[in-house]
Amino acid sequence: MNAPLSPQHLKQSLIARDEIASRLRKIVQGEVLFDAASRGRYATDASIYQIDPVGVLVPRGFDDVAAAIDLCREMRVPLLARGAGTSQCGQTVGAALVIDNSKHLNQVVELDLDAMTVTVEPGIVLDHLNAWLKPHGVWFPVDVSTAAQCTLGGMAGNNSCGSRSIAYGNMVHNVEAIDAVLADGTQARFTDEQSMAGAPARIREIIGGLRAIAARERDEIAAHVPAVLRRVGGYNLDIYHPQNPRPYTEDGRVNLAHLLVGSEGTLAYTRRLVLKLSPLPRSKTLGVVNFPTFYQAMDMTQHIVKLGPCAVELVDSTMIELARGNPAFRPVIDKALIGSPEAILLVEFAGESRQEQLARLAQLVELMADLGLPGSVVEMPDAGPQKELWEVRKAGLNIMMSMRGDGKPVSFIEDCAVPLEHLAEYTSQLTEVFERHGTRGTWYAHASVGTLHVRPILDMRRDGAQKMRAIAEEAGALVRRYKGAFSGEHGDGLVRSEWVAWQFGPRLTRAFEQIKDLFDPDGLMNPGKIVRCEKMDAKELFRFKPSYQVVPLKPALDWSAWNVQNDPATERVGAPGTGGDPAHGFAKAVEMCNNNGHCRKFDAGTMCPSYRITRDEQHLTRGRANTLRLALSGQLGPDALASEAVRDAMDLCVSCKGCKRDCPTGVDMARMKIEFLNQWRKRHGLSLKDRLIATMPQWAPWAARLPWLFNLRNAVPLLARLTEKHLGISAKRKLPAWRRDTFIKNAASAPAEQADVVLFADTFNNYFESENAHAALQVLTAAGYKVHVARALAGSPQENRPLCCGRTYLSAGLVEKARAEARRTLDALLPFIRRGIPVVGLEPSCLLTLRDEFLVMGLGEEAQGLAKQSYLFEEFLARELKADRLKLQLKPLPQKRALLHGHCHQKAFDAVKPVQQILGLIPELEVELVESSCCGMAGSFGYDASHYEASMKMAELSLLPALREADAHTLLVADGTSCRHQIADGLEQDSGRRAEHVAIILRRALA
Repeated sequence: MNAPLSPQHLKQSLIARDEIASRLRKIVQGEVLFDAASRGRYATDASIYQIDPVGVLVPRGFDDVAAAIDLCREMRVPLLARGAGTSQCGQTVGAALVIDNSKHLNQVVELDLDAMTVTVEPGIVLDHLNAWLKPHGVWFPVDVSTAAQCTLGGMAGNNSCGSRSIAYGNMVHNVEAIDAVLADGTQARFTDEQSMAGAPARIREIIGGLRAIAARERDEIAAHVPAVLRRVGGYNLDIYHPQNPRPYTEDGRVNLAHLLVGSEGTLAYTRRLVLKLSPLPRSKTLGVVNFPTFYQAMDMTQHIVKLGPCAVELVDSTMIELARGNPAFRPVIDKALIGSPEAILLVEFAGESRQEQLARLAQLVELMADLGLPGSVVEMPDAGPQKELWEVRKAGLNIMMSMRGDGKPVSFIEDCAVPLEHLAEYTSQLTEVFERHGTRGTWYAHASVGTLHVRPILDMRRDGAQKMRAIAEEAGALVRRYKGAFSGEHGDGLVRSEWVAWQFGPRLTRAFEQIKDLFDPDGLMNPGKIVRCEKMDAKELFRFKPSYQVVPLKPALDWSAWNVQNDPATERVGAPGTGGDPAHGFAKAVEMCNNNGHCRKFDAGTMCPSYRITRDEQHLTRGRANTLRLALSGQLGPDALASEAVRDAMDLCVSCKGCKRDCPTGVDMARMKIEFLNQWRKRHGLSLKDRLIATMPQWAPWAARLPWLFNLRNAVPLLARLTEKHLGISAKRKLPAWRRDTFIKNAASAPAEQADVVLFADTFNNYFESENAHAALQVLTAAGYKVHVARALAGSPQENRPLCCGRTYLSAGLVEKARAEARRTLDALLPFIRRGIPVVGLEPSCLLTLRDEFLVMGLGEEAQGLAKQSYLFEEFLARELKADRLKLQLKPLPQKRALLHGHCHQKAFDAVKPVQQILGLIPELEVELVESSCCGMAGSFGYDASHYEASMKMAELSLLPALREADAHTLLVADGTSCRHQIADGLEQDSGRRAEHVAIILRRALA
């Protein structure tokens, strides 16, 4: 037997990186990523650690994996299987060849409803599997909070549990078999031990060795393996002598797949998993119990579980307040609250009978009254509100990580599990531990099984490591006192592997090492996890090492809101300060990404359209944030912010602002892209195409005087090809058509002193689609408003040129030019701002610039005033309707159905609902929202020849298919100029139909 891999061998494998990469490329079909930026994107997961991998392989199929395993064995290079990279303990980082299963190895292989099993590849995402299973009336019930992005291979590696483990058990209870490959290339199906009699000799040798170890250590297993449901530390040697309160198998047989579950990829590579399925519950009810004190919530959980719920989940006051600060979550969480509770418990009942679940909900209400808390339960019997609230709970960790400042909730003791009767005392004493160390904890998660995800707020750049060690030791003492488990759900990884010996004692620790050696004698499989590990506070493994420094940078935008002082013992976020950040807050904004991978979802929401079409880590909000962080800290070389590596990562970002809303930690990649483009332009200049698009507001008046000349390109195919060749504008696109009859030129305007509404006509609706602006003017006038059309100040420079938000300049990184346009617009609107007159616009990307980028361009408090008084056309009408001031007489239209596509920026600012509301005022009209991400046009993005294919793929994800299914009598509505043009291009070959602005629809319906 060879000695386990030594640090010297790891170092040598890094030296041989070029040889490994060269040989890999010759034997695999998948992507081989060995450049510094790609490695950096895979050097982190959702933990506090960062380790540069040897390289990355994105295999196209299992043959690539088998070839890579053979090469790694030959060259003695470690390998590490990875799914979504959402591990919170550092399982998926290491100095190894990372094999990313998530892009291609993500298929359902077989469904057997008679056996109630499904066979899947390791890279399939849990939510995608359950969506595939739903029509069959079954599901895989280990429903973890990261279900939208986590993969089944990763869940098996960590022995994941989820919110409903009290009813369904952990991952280990729901895996029937695993097809695995050892480091020496041996393949076998690990399942019921008796069914493995015909396994290869190498596997039979392992089975014999395991039996011998288990027999020898039977007494140690009984003495040291915690008898709690939530125990995922070490290896599951107790499958031979079960200590888990829930049987591993129904017949008591030993299933060796259960040993691989929770092994974190340290024993074998998982090729396929055979999973047990459960019937979908026909009915669910939810009761939200509000508690005046946190202690009461913990103390009363033991009584609530006696009612037989399938989930009891905690949300503490910190998470409640953070959720209320998120515009997407606030209305949802507010519905669950009674007064100002210190904690709430989400208690779910599920089963076949709705009447039975309603009866249990009534029992919960009665129980809480008996326990001295009458009127404390918010009843949610309907599916819609339940789903919304569960989404907030699922985002719990990410909501916690949205705290600004250097102090963050740190994962290292968040999975301690104790028996329910001790839960209140344990949490109370742990709170005292935090106080002694000058911090506090954030709490959420699985009260039903005594596992609470508690994260002390620590500054890992300063004294966090020392406090982490001290708190872990004191928390460990409490766990031992209450006979609990130190690792209850998220596994061991880098942060808890050293605690395996503490939990299980020296003999079982040696037994675990022997198990590792049986499977992987050369120590190639994910070394340093579970056994033979580093210390949890080894600073050289941290993402923010003692040597971590940000490169000095003067940003073009104001990022000071992220540069805050944070006192975890007293308050969540303090006042802005320097924080020792030479990037003036920009680096802190980038570092808000905690790698949770929420941006990897692609079945709901807006984020992240480029990932949805590529499945590449590079083209993901997380991937971009990591690339920016590495560049800002000098880890990609000098002046890396303006490097090709960062440009490649930002290339497919469409600035949709989906992350601004969907990302629970508020990463605003659209704003970060402006900052990057500004740095890129300073170093590399602008192409002619980018300059023409950026400066369009300046030369647009000339194009409007000679529209026939500027429109020739659309009429002459040769010109279209020439513009593609010399400018990079796709010949497959028709450009917006210029017109002489611009809106500003012809619009009637009420005198400024009489106006009660100001109409801000953007460049696009002025020069290309002036009918939208005319329609809006007519609708507002019909509703009784005196509308003043915004124009530049008389006597000001360029007074005859229409006002502009500066969006085109920002899209090219010309922040100074954009600031000048913004100042010009702000000056013109200032008299109306001071009088409290609302400013109404039509184009979401333009109007919402007044509410977003205007606030970070150094325009002073006047910009704040403008932001508060700026409304999209439909937002203003919805505001007036709510105030009972809207007097708009509308008649039915011939069309009785409307399909609405929301512009990405509308979604980001929660401004789609007003469109639905206002269209709903048209009698007999049914309005349906298309569940779509970005349309793909995204300003000039889709016109770029190099982006055309990506643009159309984004449109084909859901938008265009949904519109094609609509009949000819369905109205197509889209407020975004880019969206309408993308729809026109996408539907031209099918029907030639076009989408319309909501103002056009309303004008048609005027009585």
